[in-house]
Amino acid sequence: MSYIEISNITKTFGNTIALDNVSLKLDQNKIYGLLGRNGAGKTTLLNLITNKVFPTEGEIKVDGESVVENDKLLSKMYFMTEKNLYPEHMTVKSAFKWSKEFYPDFDENYAKVLSEKFLLKNSKKIKSLSTGYQSIFKIIVALSCNAPVILLDEPVLGLDANHRDLFYKELLKNYSEKPKTIIISTHLIEEASDVIEDVIVIKDGKVIMNDSVEKVLLQGYSVSGTAVAIDEFIVGKNVLGTDSLGGLKTAYLLEKIDQTTIPVGLEVTKLDLQKLFIHMTNS
Repeated sequence: MSYIEISNITKTFGNTIALDNVSLKLDQNKIYGLLGRNGAGKTTLLNLITNKVFPTEGEIKVDGESVVENDKLLSKMYFMTEKNLYPEHMTVKSAFKWSKEFYPDFDENYAKVLSEKFLLKNSKKIKSLSTGYQSIFKIIVALSCNAPVILLDEPVLGLDANHRDLFYKELLKNYSEKPKTIIISTHLIEEASDVIEDVIVIKDGKVIMNDSVEKVLLQGYSVSGTAVAIDEFIVGKNVLGTDSLGGLKTAYLLEKIDQTTIPVGLEVTKLDLQKLFIHMTNS
């Protein structure tokens, strides 16, 4: 049985359909990438999984139990949101201490070690932290709480390149030492692609892809050449989109490719996850 089961979930806000009949099965101890453009429904889905909002239709279960008003189950999930939910006057050190009240397995020593690595001063008040260090503080809490399910919504917001690299390294180290289910929602797809195992893409409230990153990358490619040759080649194929410049054309496809079928004069290039996402979610 899948660890997280999302069954026929629809969520509306007034006349707006945020999620439209979404069904997903997420396995235990795997890192998922949740991708979508702004307003696609990613944060709504994370809020539904953690019972912060209620579905209009459908059901969500974790480990076979409904998440609705299930405090015992919800204590096993940590949701890192873009907003800081700790009192702003509280110091980082006090926040770590209080986190243990809600997450009994919270590792204060590990939080201290991470603070030193990220150069976060535990004596500082949360409200005095910059945007980047607000994110670092929340990352440290997420990694230290030892919850079986961690949901990260834009975890690297405001982080510089060095801190982003450190975050991904610590995430993988944490995951390898204490496996858990991790869902990362991010716009920095290229960086996260080396970390996530499965990718879920949401567009206009619907899931348009749910597969392993390895399998997806084996199928995505672009083919370039003269417009006439490209138009002839892509007939009957799964075309995500095309670009044209003068008499030249590039087509972006998502399907397995047989190199022996590529006509002379056409150039084939593999697509990375970010380019695939862009062409899948373009209007």
